[in-house]
Amino acid sequence: MWLGAVHEREVRMAPRSQGLFVARAVYCGALLGIVVTCWLVVTGTQAVATAGDTARFAATLFRILAPLQLALAVLVAALASAVAVGAEKDRRTLELLLVSRLDDWQLVVGKLTGSLLRVFLLLVSAVPVFALAGLFGGVTAPQIARMFAVTAAAALAAASIANAVAFWKDTTFQSLAITAVVLALWLAAGEAVAAVWGPALAARISPARGVFAALQPQTGAFLPWLLAVAAGLIVTSNTIASLLVRRWNTAGEARRRAPQSGPVTRKPREVWVNPVLWREIRTRAHGRAMVVVRVAWLLLFAAAVAGIASQSGRARPDRLAIALAVVPMMLASVLAVAALAVTSITSERDRGSFDLLLVSDLEPRELVWGKLLGVLGAAREIVLLPLVACGALVALGLVTLEYGLYLALGMAIVIFFVAVLGVYAGLSHVASRRAISVALGTVTFLSVGVATAMRIMVAFGGSFELQLAPFLAVIVGGAVGLYAALSARNPSPAVAWASALLPSLTFTAIAGFLQGQTLQVFLIVAVAYGFATAALLVPSIGAFDLLTGRTTSGD
Repeated sequence: MWLGAVHEREVRMAPRSQGLFVARAVYCGALLGIVVTCWLVVTGTQAVATAGDTARFAATLFRILAPLQLALAVLVAALASAVAVGAEKDRRTLELLLVSRLDDWQLVVGKLTGSLLRVFLLLVSAVPVFALAGLFGGVTAPQIARMFAVTAAAALAAASIANAVAFWKDTTFQSLAITAVVLALWLAAGEAVAAVWGPALAARISPARGVFAALQPQTGAFLPWLLAVAAGLIVTSNTIASLLVRRWNTAGEARRRAPQSGPVTRKPREVWVNPVLWREIRTRAHGRAMVVVRVAWLLLFAAAVAGIASQSGRARPDRLAIALAVVPMMLASVLAVAALAVTSITSERDRGSFDLLLVSDLEPRELVWGKLLGVLGAAREIVLLPLVACGALVALGLVTLEYGLYLALGMAIVIFFVAVLGVYAGLSHVASRRAISVALGTVTFLSVGVATAMRIMVAFGGSFELQLAPFLAVIVGGAVGLYAALSARNPSPAVAWASALLPSLTFTAIAGFLQGQTLQVFLIVAVAYGFATAALLVPSIGAFDLLTGRTTSGD
């Protein structure tokens, strides 16, 4: 009880959640499916006759599973912490916690540990799968222990940062966006150190580098340094949040209650034809001080441009270094747009204002398009800076104008798709945490999940025809899960087709990129995500009453 009632409430409720049990089962099943898929790929493409063959298989397998688990653990930890605090703010229950007998440390650390329980239960449930894979040889128990230590430390640091930012900022979107920038800059710092001083020093500060170093047959000299860096972030974040949590969350109330020196006259503001769009852009619908998010994205953009410029003067630019400079910013932008879109709906539900919109004379198309265009307008720096980065690649001579246009147009299509996805998930799911998890989980699966499947194919090599059968099982399983998440209230055939086509076509697009078929990649992305956008946008307007729960019939 030393952390107080907040910790006790979170801890007692989490293990009884049926969704948590399902998440653990799905996660363990996915890891086990990857192990089985890799084994089928290896046995179908080459002979496994000696202990050395199985040892090499295990070492390669762990280089695939370890970064995947690290990425998922960090994303889930940051998401859980930000959403846990954001829900308290949206429902106006944080004020009740502030006036209770809880001190500031109990409030901050209680929310942190309660939200992290779900993440660490997932990690604990994955231990048997990694231990089973370790029976192939090639990876020892100390290496697995170091890998889990790096993952747990990185997840705890990400959750601490998200927890502190969530207590600071007004909305869940701002918390997620700033946390994503901080994590991306942390990884960028590690890559910069690796480029200047070598990967050995980078493993001491970057979890991405550290998780690969943990699997090396060495004593693990980097681990105390990396744990110290993570501990510094954890202590600093929680200390700042504990010292300033009341100032952050009571300053606005004090300003509102302060007596006015005289009558205040304000010029009436003219509302646009679409009032939803006007509110999203011209008011503080997404919280105060959005300039902090914009400055954070400018810093992330500057880091990406610096990484691009470092390769422009070389005779043979390193494609991997360019990708490491550009991809984190683009992935962060996609996740931020999806988070802003889904929270634009969930925040209305939590504050009780969504019901007012439903009983107004607004038409469904006005509400949906107002939210979509408002999200893109409010996140204009997040949307435009990745496209500007594509122009920087062309200006510095790293790609041709044709390839730069393909990249920019493809990025624009994906960004609009994730905005539609966020609005659709917000309309389909009443619970805020589930809606946000569906939106960001879908984006993560289509990016990290499919890329991991392709990495398996590249790592183990062999004939594409022999590898196709096991990978089809993974793609089909992902499509079924995607359909189950997107068809909560409206199981339409269009959503079924979109769920079936997106994983397979994304897989095909990555394969075409590795083969240098740039035009094919752009066409596949345009067709796949364009159709998926229409499949989600049309029901959002045409079946609006069904999605929002105003009716339970399709009539």
